[in-house]
Amino acid sequence: MSIIAVAMSGGVDSSVTAALLKQQGHDVIGITMSLFAPHDCSVGTAVHEAAVVASQMEIPHHVADFTPDFNELVIDDFIKEYRAGHTPNPCVRCNRYIKFGLLLEKARELGAELLATGHYARKTVDPDGTCHLRMAVNARKDQSYFLYTLTQQQLRQVIFPLGTVETKEDVRRMAREFALPVAEKGDSQEVCFIPHDDYVAFLEGSGELGAADGDIIHLNGQIVGRHHGTYRYTIGQRKGLGVAWSEPLYVAAIDAGRNVVLVGEQQHVYAAGLLAEEVSWIGTPEAEEFTATCKIRYRHQPVNCQVRLLAGDNCEVSFDQPQKAITPGQALVFYRGDEVLGGGRIVSSRGS
Repeated sequence: MSIIAVAMSGGVDSSVTAALLKQQGHDVIGITMSLFAPHDCSVGTAVHEAAVVASQMEIPHHVADFTPDFNELVIDDFIKEYRAGHTPNPCVRCNRYIKFGLLLEKARELGAELLATGHYARKTVDPDGTCHLRMAVNARKDQSYFLYTLTQQQLRQVIFPLGTVETKEDVRRMAREFALPVAEKGDSQEVCFIPHDDYVAFLEGSGELGAADGDIIHLNGQIVGRHHGTYRYTIGQRKGLGVAWSEPLYVAAIDAGRNVVLVGEQQHVYAAGLLAEEVSWIGTPEAEEFTATCKIRYRHQPVNCQVRLLAGDNCEVSFDQPQKAITPGQALVFYRGDEVLGGGRIVSSRGS
């Protein structure tokens, strides 16, 4: 059996992943990433819980300190994006540069042939060795959206043992059967480095956002209110604007350069298409123009679209039906059926 490194976060998913592989007879080693200076004891707790699980399973456990890299590549970028008026997706960058970059390298250094993670996603391999990234059987927990930056070389070196598990309760049941001490541990918070999921407090605590207050302006040019920081808003937002108007208003655009939030009626937050950059493909695109389905955010249902490749790593997307709240900074992910083709970073919306 091969040596497999498991990314162990101290949670139930990664712990069950390690236990399943050990049960199958693989030579398993655990690696826990230390990523940032904790605002509370959560990081130390995760390392400790992962170590306890590894000890119980009698597998080696290592701690990899990627704090400087995580700060530079993920946290600093997160703050920079909000400062620019965008809504970033730090999990995509973490997967790209940390988990399937630095951690994969560390696994190889430790002698592992494969890296296993607790992601809800699937990998299939053709007879010729071509790898495909596919949605998990558990559609509610599917995380393939966050993994679109994986390359063929990386996919050959990773596995997702939970991708075929039907429900999260099945995972917890297995954790109880393995007598894992984390069997009843709650799911992790949405963004690991933001305490209590309060991103506004985190951003304001960074001290890097500058002046906050500015105007809320209707698309017709009329000043209709005041905001206390453009980073508090995202495209499509309706609640919390504090604006009195004859019709419901939505955030239509954020102009961080002018320090203004632009609002309009509902029709103004729909767009016929978008422009994306930093586009990467798991396989080779079939043509310069092709049809696919795409998601413009994690909880978005895939919609039909036309894709046109542009110079560099850019592309233009046209939807069959206008879509709401195209948000710069968010991940755009292309699918064909349950297969992830690739994706990119949304730059702007196109048309209405």
